[in-house]
Amino acid sequence: MSAAALSSRRRRRRRLSLFGRLAYGTLTIVFLLVLFAAGTFAGVVYSYSRNLPDINRMADFQPSRSTRVYARDGEQLATLFKQNRIWVPIGRIPLLVRHAFVANEDHNFYRHHGVDFGGILRAAIADYRHEQFQGASTITQQLARALFLSNEVSISRKIQEALLAMEIERYYTKDEILERYLNLIYFGSGAYGVEAAAHTYFGTTVAHLRLGQLALLAGLPAAPSDYSPYVDLARARERQRHVLERMVASGYVTAAQADEAGDAPLGLLAERPAGLTSFRYPYFTTYVNHVLEQTFGQRAVYEGGLDVDTSLDPKLQDIAQSAVDWGVGRAAAEGINAHEMALVAIRPQTGEIVAMVGGAGPFSLHNQFNRAWQAQRQPGSSFKAYVYTAAIDSGMPATTTIADSPVSYPMGDGTQWAPMDDDFRFYGPMTLRSALAQSRNVVAVKLAEQIGIDRVIEYAHRMGISAKLEPNLSLALGSSVVSPLDQATGYATLADQGIHVDASPIRLVRDAFGSPVLDNRIPQETEVVSAGTAYIMTSLLEGVITEGTGYPNADIGRPAAGKTGTTTDFRDAWFVGYTPDLVAAVWLGNDDYSRMNESYGGNIPARTWARFMKAALAHTPKHEFTYPSGELSKLAYCGESKRYEYFLDGTQPDGSCAYAGWAGREHTADVAPPAASEPVVARAMATPQPLPTFVLLSAEPVRLPSDPPEAALTPEPESSEVRAAALEAGDESPEPVPAASPTAVATAADVPSAAAAATLR
Repeated sequence: MSAAALSSRRRRRRRLSLFGRLAYGTLTIVFLLVLFAAGTFAGVVYSYSRNLPDINRMADFQPSRSTRVYARDGEQLATLFKQNRIWVPIGRIPLLVRHAFVANEDHNFYRHHGVDFGGILRAAIADYRHEQFQGASTITQQLARALFLSNEVSISRKIQEALLAMEIERYYTKDEILERYLNLIYFGSGAYGVEAAAHTYFGTTVAHLRLGQLALLAGLPAAPSDYSPYVDLARARERQRHVLERMVASGYVTAAQADEAGDAPLGLLAERPAGLTSFRYPYFTTYVNHVLEQTFGQRAVYEGGLDVDTSLDPKLQDIAQSAVDWGVGRAAAEGINAHEMALVAIRPQTGEIVAMVGGAGPFSLHNQFNRAWQAQRQPGSSFKAYVYTAAIDSGMPATTTIADSPVSYPMGDGTQWAPMDDDFRFYGPMTLRSALAQSRNVVAVKLAEQIGIDRVIEYAHRMGISAKLEPNLSLALGSSVVSPLDQATGYATLADQGIHVDASPIRLVRDAFGSPVLDNRIPQETEVVSAGTAYIMTSLLEGVITEGTGYPNADIGRPAAGKTGTTTDFRDAWFVGYTPDLVAAVWLGNDDYSRMNESYGGNIPARTWARFMKAALAHTPKHEFTYPSGELSKLAYCGESKRYEYFLDGTQPDGSCAYAGWAGREHTADVAPPAASEPVVARAMATPQPLPTFVLLSAEPVRLPSDPPEAALTPEPESSEVRAAALEAGDESPEPVPAASPTAVATAADVPSAAAAATLR
């Protein structure tokens, strides 16, 4: 070999050796860099993995769930929630719904292990080329973010999200992951989870969604505010078609099916109002909400996913609302100057509130006051039922006579309070039956004085009045305030033969797992008075309707009992009444306590009550109140064969007939007014408390016949203007009973002027 060739070979060898050394050095550096990067990455991963949330919490995770409230016929009344969510297991979510979300959000869901690296690369390339945005987060990553992380946009959060996703995939099946995802994600319009979204947008369950509907829902989670059909229907439709195309590409549906679904009507519901205004029958439903919060607390109500079956009867609620609207309309037509009304109806045997109307106007964010249970108003003479119940239950027969004669009581300011009636008349000795039918105030006050005002309060509370009652004699005339719900509850005790059941709007409450946590279907009963006492009181209150202050307006053509109530200066007017099947309380007045124009309980409230009861009981057979034969004696009045009286066993007269004046063996009463030469009876009230106005009496008492004729037992008067307006409007109420004969009542000269008198009646 020549020297030149040898030299050339040596040079090549040196170059190769140099190249090899350079390559080796480069590979070594690259290896070290890769090793360093891997170590750095491993260190970062290790650092982040040490601070990851414990995914074991996912097994015990209890998301916020909506409470659903239903009427007794199954109609949904309201959804109460912090987040509107109805959890459904994966087995109840149709396969096609699952496929729609997988195709749109993560088509490799069933192939990757939490992170789709190919998807990340595709998203990066698309972003570099400014092509349509492609999400890189898998369904598992989205679930990890929703459960454990915030929506912060940062590298550290993405690393944690990926690590959590891989951990979740290690311990949970794909179905478990997908179930949680579909129940947690937000769909807009306050709906969390696919079931709540189906109800919100289409008024159906997820199991009944059509292809076009489920495709629209699957397109919402990426940007609910942008893709909502309530915000931009055209854009929502465009997003729907994108989901359908993804489903075709993934092989879940055919192109023909997708085209048909894309052209089909959506069946979209109108956007529903939020909050209280979305409630069905809001006066009733907001009361249910209040009771639930008082019973279970706010967190359980708004996050616990309760199912609440209420006592509301939608048909009766509609009848009640119609009756209230009619009553307020009649008040306007007749110049009563009354603008608000409330009505509560209860089943006496169960305590179930079947209807509740809390005002005349529509419920709104500016008119949420529920007069049916929140208004505290003076009940007037409708409170006398408790006074008379206490008296009858103590053994005082209905034949007991008490003088309807002047009486006065010293007030704390040195003046005298003299109870009066609005007609400024005195009827002399009256039986309890006649006095209650005609709602005589003086008799009620004397009766309360005789049995003790504390005893009256005790009976009122036991029968159902929850309000605080002031212990003074004016309470007998309804001077303390109560709610219509209280009054309906109290009278329900009499309707149920002396058995008290707490009024409730709830029948059954189940927790999120379907287990009962409150069951009122079997009522808790408490015997307050004997069935005999309840029957006698019912008989007395029947007289109010057949011949007293409730006649003829409260006559409903079937056995019924009730009581009118009218307060000082006509600020409140009531009628509370019942049949064996139903109790209803009606209140009429003004929120600002302004006075009405001669608005008696026997007028608009009685007519409204009758209108409601007739319609509510139209399909209920007529039947009498149950007669407790083992507790009562029924005796005809002496010398009469058609008029009877009822006595608790042991309180009946010794003879075979009843007579006015019999006060039982243990009770005596003021059977005659004091002699003209004697001073008017005066006794201090337990707690002197001035009424809004009072009357001072100095006139001598008036002597009257012991039992005034029927003609003198008049209903609460109606003005001629009211009667004319009623007749002109076609009201079917007949003419009132003629006024009492001048020989049977005191004359105007015997009593103070109308301007000086005020009474609770």
